[in-house]
Amino acid sequence: MEIFKDTVNIADKITVGGDRMVLFAGPCAAESYEICIETGSKVKALCEKLDIQYVFKSSFDKANRTSSGSYRGPSKEDGLEILSRVKKELHVPIVTDVHESYQCAEVAEVADVLQIPAFLCRQTDLLKAAARTGKAVKIKKGQFMAPEDMKYAVDKVRGEGNHNVFLTERGASFGYHTLIVDIRSLPIMRQFTPVIFDVTHSVQQPGGKGGSSGGQREFAPFLARAAAAAGVDGFFIETHPNPDQALSDGPNMIPLHQMEDFLKMLKRYWEIGK
Repeated sequence: MEIFKDTVNIADKITVGGDRMVLFAGPCAAESYEICIETGSKVKALCEKLDIQYVFKSSFDKANRTSSGSYRGPSKEDGLEILSRVKKELHVPIVTDVHESYQCAEVAEVADVLQIPAFLCRQTDLLKAAARTGKAVKIKKGQFMAPEDMKYAVDKVRGEGNHNVFLTERGASFGYHTLIVDIRSLPIMRQFTPVIFDVTHSVQQPGGKGGSSGGQREFAPFLARAAAAAGVDGFFIETHPNPDQALSDGPNMIPLHQMEDFLKMLKRYWEIGK
């Protein structure tokens, strides 16, 4: 099986697909500047200690909530302001979600990577608009998609002249409220682009708590080690100082105080996989 040879450039000499592990991490939603800066500061320090490339992640809008009453995040303006402050103060690149094609140009003024949510990975106008910003485009594989079919999402971005595109695995739907990670998807997608493994959404239970999603974070280390050993290029991990009080995706996030041990473990397995 062939392996995609090129790397994807993000910012400040950060590359995906090279010889250094990359981490996309932060709280699910940019619920406050204080939580974002606390989380980003801690994770950045850990990544510097462990020689891991770091990109701060948080969402200004969670448009795919289970219930219309669920927290979606701050407004676009307030959320981008939070992300901009974190970027300037921590000197780290930013990744955040875009849900509508009209959002891409404005979000690209702050973000270094535009993330396409899994549910939207087939949306041609969104993919093309993200591509045209010139920023790196991170596409999550839909829970309903075969890994080999993600090639066509990648082609939509490259068709706009943007070759800084890469894929993320986050599990496939398997019955109700359950996601299963097929490890075969990682080398299959690695034929097309570098691949990131989404640790925390892979243990999510969509709609598993009635009007909100549940999660089984106790299984995160097992899936993360398997993906690392399979040779992925990096990881996506949502973390929070107090996941049980988080306003979005708390049940599957890694507590911030556990991140050092988690990343040390992950780095060891990643080095074996590479």
